[in-house]
Amino acid sequence: MPKTPSPEDYAMNVAAPPGFDAQAVPIHETCAHEKKVAKEFLEPAGLKLRLQSPPQWEPEITDENRHVIAADIIAKRESAGKVTKAAVLIPLVLKEGGLSVLLTQRTNHLRDHAGQISFPGGRMDPEDQSPNDTALRESQEEIGLDPKRVEIIGHMPQYLTVSGYSVTPVVGLVQAQAEYVLDEFEVADVFEVPLSFLLDPANHQVRLWQSEQGGRRFYSMPYENRFIWGATAGMLRNLYHLLKV
Repeated sequence: MPKTPSPEDYAMNVAAPPGFDAQAVPIHETCAHEKKVAKEFLEPAGLKLRLQSPPQWEPEITDENRHVIAADIIAKRESAGKVTKAAVLIPLVLKEGGLSVLLTQRTNHLRDHAGQISFPGGRMDPEDQSPNDTALRESQEEIGLDPKRVEIIGHMPQYLTVSGYSVTPVVGLVQAQAEYVLDEFEVADVFEVPLSFLLDPANHQVRLWQSEQGGRRFYSMPYENRFIWGATAGMLRNLYHLLKV
């Protein structure tokens, strides 16, 4: 008799298989009908005010988040003695033409999220006192971002990943530096995308991946020759939800 997949089996199998091509997954819908972010909240002063004095709002729970909760992936990882706390920096670079988001392209040989576009960041080390420490340390290690050039202006709700991490997004205003020194093992490239593009719902796509366990919806935000999706897109969606209110 065929085994009925348990919630744990279902959740553990939503991780993208080797060779998974997210860009080939069909677009289910776009979010062009959703409310746009007011221009004032795309500027440094408005962003700081909103992050430091947020209104009542609801973070979006993605399918990835639901599967992690259903399978209790975080607790199982903790019981095995593995690190589950992580932090990323959402680096908003101060430019004359408006804020841009600094993103990294991960190398293809990494165990988790190989080849994907992500924010600089990673696991919390024992010496890290807070998510801020983790985000700044990892950003310096991965792309050579000088912590002195970063003004932390707030945090977003934790984002749960199928790889077993509870990630705190740390939002910072960044003074642009002339060049970035990449950790060649982890980072293949670094680039910028206008914040106004990433927070425009017209550029948010919902894709529906069908597997033996059912369907999984995820967000994507293609920009030029870059394909932003998964946890990175999920965190950007929450920043959008906070700022659109």
